[in-house]
Amino acid sequence: MRYVPAGAGIGLVLCALTLQGPAAAADDSELRISPRKGAPGSTVTVSTTACGSDVTYGKGSAGGDEFHLFDDDHSGVLTGHFRIPEGAASGGHDVIVKCPPSTKITDTVKVKRSRPSGGVHAGFGPAALGDNKPTLLGGTVLAVTAGSVLMMRRHRSVRR
Repeated sequence: MRYVPAGAGIGLVLCALTLQGPAAAADDSELRISPRKGAPGSTVTVSTTACGSDVTYGKGSAGGDEFHLFDDDHSGVLTGHFRIPEGAASGGHDVIVKCPPSTKITDTVKVKRSRPSGGVHAGFGPAALGDNKPTLLGGTVLAVTAGSVLMMRRHRSVRR
């Protein structure tokens, strides 16, 4: 009786691995994306051999923008380029390539936005170190004003 649950568990694991085999084989697409990770504004090259050696043209889309793939010097290889939009969010974006008569290939390009560095440029100037003249001038004016008010209060209280 003890071996029945263990055998059922092993059977379920083997079935799950068997069912994932075709998905893993299908994931190995014939779509090459270079570079796989890019920043907004960078150019990405897409090439494929999935369309066949007789096809000389294909269409692609990435992030809503369309691009074209043309036959390059190698027989059966279609190559195209697209630019990652400046407003693209970080994360994975689908790249879809279609070529006649009914071939469709999908893969993903990862977009990584850079983190801002330095101070915020707003108002009277940058908050970064280096250009602090307006800040020093404002601090000096406040210190002199506060000192004057305190001196006047002290002076008036001494008279009474």
